[in-house]
Amino acid sequence: MTFHLDHAWVWDFWFADDGDTFHLYYLHAPKSLGDPELRHRNARIGHATSTNLTDWQDHGPVLGPGPAGGFDETAVWTGSVLRGPDGVWRMFYTGARFAGPGDLGGNTQAIGVATSEDLHTWTRQPGPLTEADGRWYEKLGDSSWPEEAWRDPWVFPDPAAQGWHMLVTARANHGAADDRGVIAHATSPDLRTWTVRPPLSSVGAGFAHLEVPQLATIQGKTTLLMSCDTPRLSAARREAGQRGGIWSIQAPSALGPYPAEDARLVVAESLYSGRVIEDRAGRTVMLAFDTTDADGTFLGSICDPFPVGRSPEHQGIVPLSTSEGSLR
Repeated sequence: MTFHLDHAWVWDFWFADDGDTFHLYYLHAPKSLGDPELRHRNARIGHATSTNLTDWQDHGPVLGPGPAGGFDETAVWTGSVLRGPDGVWRMFYTGARFAGPGDLGGNTQAIGVATSEDLHTWTRQPGPLTEADGRWYEKLGDSSWPEEAWRDPWVFPDPAAQGWHMLVTARANHGAADDRGVIAHATSPDLRTWTVRPPLSSVGAGFAHLEVPQLATIQGKTTLLMSCDTPRLSAARREAGQRGGIWSIQAPSALGPYPAEDARLVVAESLYSGRVIEDRAGRTVMLAFDTTDADGTFLGSICDPFPVGRSPEHQGIVPLSTSEGSLR
């Protein structure tokens, strides 16, 4: 495994590349909790660096929960990092606020931002920047779903240099409860003020959620990567024998629409929350969160990078150097 901590579980992660060093930002929670499911409400963001995506130096936590009463008062979750035209690095992250102690349900999510000059020290800015807009998106209590999903921001510049876009894991405010997953959309002229827009994918695609989206160009094609495990597939997909994991969606442009109904499985769900990045040799590689071993024991680590590319046969993304089966 590429990255693990003896004292903590590690799961979702994202990168920044300053040209010399790869910066890994990862969610972690202490193994002393006992139950891996408790990690979600105890998540913090850590930081590690590498020059080769394999050997990592850990620098420890860089961002934790915000003040009492804030949108991120319970935990901080997945995000993305970019450098703005002003030279400031921005980490767009998910803030989670749980309704109370006990089960893991009843939480509300929103998006915040922290800033840095050096990718090591981060300062939380007032927030939230965006949250679910009930005109298009499900709010807590609108269905039997136990959360207000608004997380995993992926921020990128407009292709025509007209500001910025944010993709968000969200759920539509209509449709079957197990089939409302959509890619939400927000725009900004300056990375500071944001306007929530209608989703860029359609309800009814067969997913209860489309997690950790990442937009990438792979072999000249616009590709949206996302993750959904088997329990969060729609009943129709599960009854058809489909299994969850990391998925790819071929899109006509960076601004979609994203035909999630045509999503193709990249690797099965023993790997999750996959991220692609170009290594120093110019290869497109994927790293992913190791979920369980062959016995079903939760692992909580990040796998070694493996090259990926397009498959003309099924219009999706596949590992290039090894079979999907050998990736567990």
